[in-house]
Amino acid sequence: MANYIRFDWAMKRLLRNKANYAVLEGLLTTLLEDKVKICKLLESESNQEDEYDKYNRVDMLAEDSRGELILIEVQNNNEYAYFQRMLFGASKLVTEYINRGEGYEKVRKVYSVNIVYFSLGHGKDFVYHGKTEFRGIHEGDLLELSPFQRQTFKVDQVSQLYPEYYILKVNDFNRVAKTPLEEWIYYLNTGEVPEGATAPGLETVKEQLQLDRMSQDELKAYYRHLDNIVILRDNIQTERAEGRAEGRAEGREEGLAEGRAEGREQGIREERLKNATAMKAAGIPIETIAQITGLTVEEIKTL
Repeated sequence: MANYIRFDWAMKRLLRNKANYAVLEGLLTTLLEDKVKICKLLESESNQEDEYDKYNRVDMLAEDSRGELILIEVQNNNEYAYFQRMLFGASKLVTEYINRGEGYEKVRKVYSVNIVYFSLGHGKDFVYHGKTEFRGIHEGDLLELSPFQRQTFKVDQVSQLYPEYYILKVNDFNRVAKTPLEEWIYYLNTGEVPEGATAPGLETVKEQLQLDRMSQDELKAYYRHLDNIVILRDNIQTERAEGRAEGRAEGREEGLAEGRAEGREQGIREERLKNATAMKAAGIPIETIAQITGLTVEEIKTL
């Protein structure tokens, strides 16, 4: 199975190219269960990156053919207040994209799509959808739009007027991909496209996001990014392990430090070996692979 560029890196460097919109359109069409056509990408105060964020998160704001706004965010690092940040981002878009003096009927629909590579909250599923509904506290009925409102706003339900949230907990996916959405989650998790995948956009991934399309400098930057991801995940796992062991492991400060360092080094080495194997399979010269990954020529030859 061929290896492809991870989605978060592609978001930073490749998917802003209009020729690659089909990748994003495929993901959104599969997730929203509605044909999505991206007209343009937008810049907003909500999706600016600072120096810390450059390896930690990626925001992309798109406008579809119906004028709806779609905020796509990738988050690699654990953030306990992430739910609130989702709310802040969607709310800010609502206010940014309405002109002063316009009526509230001009408020635009916002979708917040969040691809998180850490354990967010507590739940059994790997894809969650949130929307706003109003139910009577006495009768339990769902508040509906009037016929005039349906005709004016061209929607059927009150919830369609409000921001909707999608959370893709890709690290929690550990099954065989059988549906188009599962095929996408598999790619987001592993960087690989399942054999026989039919989900919209994944064919473009196979055509446009191959490792062997990257220059040597791009490959170096890409694998530094993967090393950072390994370190982030190792830190998260270490924090959990320390929390479970707290109170039972007195006097082992030095051992924990050594264990963290060894685990981090081992994780990075395993990732480099995996990447070197993929590059070797893609026909990249062994000497180039050695320069990019830091492995020796002899180590690469044995892969």
